[in-house]
Amino acid sequence: MPASSVAAVPAAASPEAARHFPSRLSFETDCADVHASMLNGPVDFVLLDARGPNAYARSHVPGALNLPHRDISADRIATWPVNTLFVVYCAGPHCNGADRAALRLSQLGRPVKLMLGGMTGWADEGFSFAQGSEPGTLVTSAA
Repeated sequence: MPASSVAAVPAAASPEAARHFPSRLSFETDCADVHASMLNGPVDFVLLDARGPNAYARSHVPGALNLPHRDISADRIATWPVNTLFVVYCAGPHCNGADRAALRLSQLGRPVKLMLGGMTGWADEGFSFAQGSEPGTLVTSAA
């Protein structure tokens, strides 16, 4: 019997997978981990919404600061210590704003992770949003 589409390409050997997945986790985080940190702490990162100010004002992750990827510069991030971890997001999987923000931050020598799913992932998890031009705070999650 032929292999399924899933098994047609064999899985990597366990030692190779054990090297690959930690590497991936060093580049990415997910909405649930960000939410848990924002709700219960510690918040040891700066959450950046890489979309434009109008999209941010309509809806954003509570606690996120708005810094569109096009505006990221050494001057704009100079207030944070050099070792500050930035977590970036954008609209979702169909948007590359977070990737552009992560690239720019890394080019400026800053540690950065991408929040997988962005706004779409946050909504899929059932988490609440903030509105307006201020970051807002995460008080509780949606049921």
